Amino acid sequence: MTIAAPSPSGIAALVDDNLAPRGIFAVIFSFLRRQPVGAIGITLVLIFGLAGVFANWLAPYNPTSNDFSAMTEAPSWAHWLGTDQLGRDLFSRILFGARTAFIVGLTAAFVGGVTGLVLGVGSAYFGGPVDLWLQRVLDIVMAFPLIIMALVVVSIFGTGLQNVILAITIPLIPRCARVVRSSALAIREVPYVDAARALGFGHIRIILRHMVPNVMGPFLVIITAFVGQAILAEAALSYLGLGVQEPVPAWGLMLQGGAEEYATTAPWIAVFPGLAIMLTVFGINLFGDSLRDELDPKLRDR
Repeated sequence: MTIAAPSPSGIAALVDDNLAPRGIFAVIFSFLRRQPVGAIGITLVLIFGLAGVFANWLAPYNPTSNDFSAMTEAPSWAHWLGTDQLGRDLFSRILFGARTAFIVGLTAAFVGGVTGLVLGVGSAYFGGPVDLWLQRVLDIVMAFPLIIMALVVVSIFGTGLQNVILAITIPLIPRCARVVRSSALAIREVPYVDAARALGFGHIRIILRHMVPNVMGPFLVIITAFVGQAILAEAALSYLGLGVQEPVPAWGLMLQGGAEEYATTAPWIAVFPGLAIMLTVFGINLFGDSLRDELDPKLRDR
């Protein structure tokens, strides 16, 4: 019996396209093509993110200037989304509010995520008493809901943009550390980590070269979730009067600043900031879910 040798074209067909080096734009395009829901999410995020970045050029009015002759004016050509109870243009304030939301969301998510990454990987790698005591401290912090812990931190350090970022960052650290630790515990037992120890590599090199790169999948997914949580927490704190303070434009402040009093006479004061928060967080969650599906081999192969 003779066995036919596979043709070169057949061999090429067996090569996984994902193994070939691709540029960043090719990777992005491939992700958007396979994850249309993620494309919708990232589009929403980019719209509001770019609106915040270019708010100085896109806003038709100064977001902090009052015009008492145009108080609670309905949406019109002069004011596309209407004005609030002080005559401030809502469209301009939403644009600048997007800047505030993304500054808080991205900074808190990045700082909290990176700190949690370091603690989670280090806890899993060293194990023993280090892992035991560190996890008990993180359990204490995680015992409090995010918004409650943020309220405690704000009550101690006071209000303001920097303190709001700190208040939201602290509760995010243990949540990231626990997720990263669960992945790092399995990686710690693989043969190449034992081989690195046998070759005499230092702890820092083993953690950075062999463990951190292998937990980046769940880390990136949880970072995207943290951005949405941080934006919601900032809006909640500002709504309660414990977050960003006037005259800084913030979506939570726009909901808090008399919106309840004008719910029937000028509903646009609350509707449009609420829609901005909803669409931004919705877009972030869509992108995060699609990123999880893309990075998880079990879900990607379905």
